[in-house]
Amino acid sequence: MKRPLVAIVGRPNVGKSTFFNKVAGSKISIVEDIPGVTRDRIFANAEWCGYQFQIVDTGGLDFNKDDEINKRIIEQANLAIEVADVIILFVDGKNGLTHDDIEVASHLRKAKAPKVLAVNKLDNYEVEKTYEFYELGLGDPLAISAEQSKGIGDVLDEVVKHFKRQEEMIDDDTVKIALIGKPNAGKSSITNRLLGEDRVVVSSVAGTTRDAIDSPFRWNNKDFCLIDTAGLRKKSKIEPDTIERYSVIRTMSALERCDVAVLVIDASAGITEQDVKIAGLIHEQGKPSVIVVNKWDLIDKDEKSKKDFEHQFEVDLAFMKYYQTIYVSCATGQRIGKIMESVEYVLANSRREIPMALFNNVLNNAISVTEPPVKNGRRAKIIFGKQVSTCPPSFVIYCTHAELIENAYVRYIENSLRRAFDFKGTPIRVTFKNKSED
Repeated sequence: MKRPLVAIVGRPNVGKSTFFNKVAGSKISIVEDIPGVTRDRIFANAEWCGYQFQIVDTGGLDFNKDDEINKRIIEQANLAIEVADVIILFVDGKNGLTHDDIEVASHLRKAKAPKVLAVNKLDNYEVEKTYEFYELGLGDPLAISAEQSKGIGDVLDEVVKHFKRQEEMIDDDTVKIALIGKPNAGKSSITNRLLGEDRVVVSSVAGTTRDAIDSPFRWNNKDFCLIDTAGLRKKSKIEPDTIERYSVIRTMSALERCDVAVLVIDASAGITEQDVKIAGLIHEQGKPSVIVVNKWDLIDKDEKSKKDFEHQFEVDLAFMKYYQTIYVSCATGQRIGKIMESVEYVLANSRREIPMALFNNVLNNAISVTEPPVKNGRRAKIIFGKQVSTCPPSFVIYCTHAELIENAYVRYIENSLRRAFDFKGTPIRVTFKNKSED
């Protein structure tokens, strides 16, 4: 069953993102006392009184600006308005009714979805300050303070009145895919290509994407969600206490909650130190991953071009030799379809379960070729092992004197497992324990 979609709309700096975060239950949208911080459509799942739905935060609507970014903000908001089942119009009760509010309300009247009018920033719940907003002609204005969490329930009560009753909980087995990379590597362009629509703002200006943006879609009859994230720059280039700093935090949060990470690299810039650091973050999080080398159309092709990239990957990503690469071009659409195929492939490998008997056969063969080395006149004796979890595949090997096992031998066992089983695109974890620790 499809979750109803609720769009939060209004002029800049009226508290839309604060309300969004309160309803979502976490700080997903960036909140800053600066107009225009939210630029794209930010999605999250929410629940109220037994109803499950999606909420989407939109950028502030300002019909008086004529710059490129503002035009795209309006386009994104319009897309959300078009597909929404309910629209919440946010206004600022502290500043009162403005000409911009009237313009936004007039714009919303063209939408078919029912509207709920929320008068925000009334920290003392001054209901009399809502009366002038009847002029907007969108029904009864509801006094709330998103910051103080006052009146939020009243707004949601009004929202769910427009939903059809959901008789059962919705199972959310959606696969979350986080697109990670440096600024201007083409993450947003890839997102729009995969979605088949301009869901996120694309600009030649590096740093256009500030939030981690959730975009649900279906592919191959399965539910997926693309998380387009803010570009990760070197720490030395990020000013403290800036919006970009919060964007990095949001990007890291997206990496933590995703099922698959897609590292996007700008082919025209080559493989940089920052790309390698980001790959390291993905590896440390234990996420299956796909490395997408974008802008391949800008590379002068010869017999060595791809081989040169692969050789550099082998050197720079020696710590994650399981990497999976694709060379694509968003501009031409070249091999874009291979991205989702690779995502499914590495995800399946991350979820792979090895029967205990088969695992121990491989383990015993590896031991027969190379026993654990002698250390201080003693040698660990391996007894048996088993897989204890997936995502990433994790194995525990029981032995005597586990403290004698060094990292080199752990890597040897990992490599033996990779030769025996297809773990391409996913890290694996191997831990040695004393039998008494079971």
